[in-house]
Amino acid sequence: MKIVVIGGTGLIGTRLVALLAAHGHEAVAASRATGVNSFTGEGLADVLTGADVVVDTSNSSYEDEAGALEFFETSTLNLLTYGAAAGVKHHVVLSVVGTDRLAESEQGYFRAKFVQEQLVTESTVPYSIVHATQFFEFLHSIADSATSGNRVRVAQALIQPMSADDVAAAVARTAVGTPTGRIVENAGPDRFRLEDLVRRDLGSRYDPRDVVADPLARYFGNTLSERELLPGVDAVIAPTSYGAWIEKDAA
Repeated sequence: MKIVVIGGTGLIGTRLVALLAAHGHEAVAASRATGVNSFTGEGLADVLTGADVVVDTSNSSYEDEAGALEFFETSTLNLLTYGAAAGVKHHVVLSVVGTDRLAESEQGYFRAKFVQEQLVTESTVPYSIVHATQFFEFLHSIADSATSGNRVRVAQALIQPMSADDVAAAVARTAVGTPTGRIVENAGPDRFRLEDLVRRDLGSRYDPRDVVADPLARYFGNTLSERELLPGVDAVIAPTSYGAWIEKDAA
């Protein structure tokens, strides 16, 4: 099976390509680094020739609504158009748990992700949407985005994060399976208060910053309710705990 991974040289894409290839599939990494640009359409016709599945793990470099919306609308329409012309039978999108809620309450970046999902669901191409919770690998970025001086002020929220390897595994299972025609949520095995896990993560890296929960703190520009980032009761639970991940990461 030929599976083209858009964003195939990124954090998830790299893992996904390796995992699919290890299981005998023709996994193709498609990104600007390999001469493929989903936004401009450059290289799409060639890379999608003969493809059975396209997996979109790309992300916008813009976090504001206008910039992200332009990227996701244009890129997704290009993938759907070129994919249909190439006879792609399954379109898979990696997105974020809570996208629909945050799109409604906060707009911004999550509004752009929601539009991306809508374009796919309203197309004629069989599709699957994989929602994942926050990655362990992004905890440091969460801290950096909330830092002022030596203090990290994070939202009073609960999270149930997962490892990038488990995200890639979830996307791989979806890509080689039958199109679901719906969103399937994936999450880590444990639930944390955001401030507790960020504090623990910084401590594991001997980072001296002080972490506090602040009811006025924003999450990448968004105001969060306590449970807004949590998956539903039907979420697929990944196997890797934070403790196991940090131990492996430190090895």
